[in-house]
Amino acid sequence: MLHAPGTNAEALVGKLTLISHHLCPYVQRAVIALNEKSVPFERIDVDLADKPGWFTAISPLGRTPVLKIGDHAVFESAVILEYLEETQLNPLHPADPLARAEHRSWIEFGSSVLNDIGGFYAAANAGTFDAKARALAGKFGQLEKRLNPAGPYFDGSHFSLVDAAFGPVFRYFDVFDAIGDFGILSGKPRVADWRAALAHRPSVKIAVGPDYKARLRAFLVARKSHISRLLN
Repeated sequence: MLHAPGTNAEALVGKLTLISHHLCPYVQRAVIALNEKSVPFERIDVDLADKPGWFTAISPLGRTPVLKIGDHAVFESAVILEYLEETQLNPLHPADPLARAEHRSWIEFGSSVLNDIGGFYAAANAGTFDAKARALAGKFGQLEKRLNPAGPYFDGSHFSLVDAAFGPVFRYFDVFDAIGDFGILSGKPRVADWRAALAHRPSVKIAVGPDYKARLRAFLVARKSHISRLLN
C-alpha cells in the first residue's frame, strides 16, 4: 500500500518501506506516526508464523515493525518513532525536554499495557484471566489520573506519540467489548473520552485493514485460552 505524498520530501531520507504484520500493535504506532507526518511509504505485510528469509535478514529479533530507508533497516518501534521525529516535519513530541522525557516514559507504560493485554488474552483459566483483567484495570486507573482533563488527547489538544502508542491499545477493546464486560475500562470517564477521540482520528483509523476485527477474533479463537472459550 503506497500512501500519498505529503509535505515532506521523500528524497531527504530515501524510499521508506514499512515491514508490517496485520495485527501488530507496534506496527500501528509506526503507521500512525508516518501518516500524522504525511510521509509517503510502502507497507509490506509478512507472516510471522512463516518468516521469509529476507525478513529475518533485516530483523535480527524476528519482529515487526522494520522500517527500510533505502538500503538501511531500522527495527523496533521506539527506535523507528524517534528516527521519524528526528528526520521528518510535524513533530509529535513536546518541545520541552522534560515534557518529552515524560512522554517517552508513558510510551513505555503503553508497552507494558500491551504486554498485560497479551497476558489477558493468553490466560488459560478464569482465575488467571480475572487477575490479568484487574491488573489492566489498575493501569488504566493510573492513566485516568494522568490524562489532561482538557483533552481530547493525552496531554491536551495536541496529538502526540503517546496518543500514537495508545491508539492500538484501545483497538483491542473494540473486540474485547463485543465478547463481554470485563470491567477494565469501567468508571474511567477521561479514559473513555480519550479512547473515543483516538477512534475518530484518521491516522488511527487507517493504521489497520478493514478485516482487522475478523483477523483478531480468529487469532483469539486459535489461542485456545480462556477468552477463546468465551468466543465459542
